[in-house]
Amino acid sequence: MSDIIAILILFSVGAVAAFINVNAGGGSSLTLPVLIFLGLDASVANGTNRVAIIFQNVSAVYSFKKEKYYELKNSMILSLLSLPGAIAGAVFAVKISDNAFEKVLGLIMILIIITMIIPQKRENKVNTEYKVDWKLVISMIAIGFYGGFLQVGVGFIIMALLHNFLKLDLIRVNMHKVFIVFIFTIPALLVFILTDNVNWFYGLSLSAGNAFGGWWGAKLSVKKGEKLIKAVLIVSIFIMAIKLLNIF
Repeated sequence: MSDIIAILILFSVGAVAAFINVNAGGGSSLTLPVLIFLGLDASVANGTNRVAIIFQNVSAVYSFKKEKYYELKNSMILSLLSLPGAIAGAVFAVKISDNAFEKVLGLIMILIIITMIIPQKRENKVNTEYKVDWKLVISMIAIGFYGGFLQVGVGFIIMALLHNFLKLDLIRVNMHKVFIVFIFTIPALLVFILTDNVNWFYGLSLSAGNAFGGWWGAKLSVKKGEKLIKAVLIVSIFIMAIKLLNIF
């Protein structure tokens, strides 16, 4: 396969994956198999994917800011809580893989769909200040660990936490999510770089598509609101759950 064809494939898949990631999660379930198909080892594909995730979320954060959705203080607090787990997860990722954990994640994805479908009492009050208690700290460390370890589907988990635990609307959930993933991906990527698990040619090719998809994903998230996000979220979770559980 020529480099030009590989670039076109990675750009296209990256754009679609980033749109899914920004509005829901699970986009890496598309990019990782493609990177492996193009000849990368699983650990190198895992690391290479993080390069694109960085560009995707920088683009999405900037796009949300342009749309007047930006809460630096709150986003930073949540992000910093995830860092210890992200570093530990990335170190774990370059050494071991756990198939059983993917099955558990598949079941969690189904549960998240249920929570999204069940009608919830809407509150007019919007949370702008978050109480940092031990439950939030442990949850963010766990999210960081999983994000550093595998990345696939971490957006679902962040959305479930922020939407159900902190009672945020889905647009602001996505605003915080892209910032959190950007921050905890930085040390995770460094671990993959230091262990020589990054293919920069493929990583930057994928990044171009991810940046494009991340930009438009954020804009549509704001303009179309929660209905679009819920639709993308439920479909994405369902597809990923089936894949993780090897139902077909």
